[in-house]
Amino acid sequence: MEDKETHVAKLETQLKRWGAQLDELVAKAKGAEAKARSDYRKGIDELKAKHQAAQAKLDELKAAGSDKWESLKAGAESVWNEIEAAFKKLKN
Repeated sequence: MEDKETHVAKLETQLKRWGAQLDELVAKAKGAEAKARSDYRKGIDELKAKHQAAQAKLDELKAAGSDKWESLKAGAESVWNEIEAAFKKLKN
């Protein structure tokens, strides 16, 4: 089982990757045709909200004491799964 610091570091790295991917999608949307741009914008707005939720969960994990972080870890993983699915959906 991972310790708190290792798990938080892994989540921070993934969150940064998603932030970069989100920036790429925003740039791609700017170059798309009007209809595609509208579709991208909806997906991007959803991803931004999920990204913010993931950041909030990460901050909560960082602040949690060792006695609470295990219970918060499951909630963070759920948010991570949601944002990962949203990225896959938008890319396809």
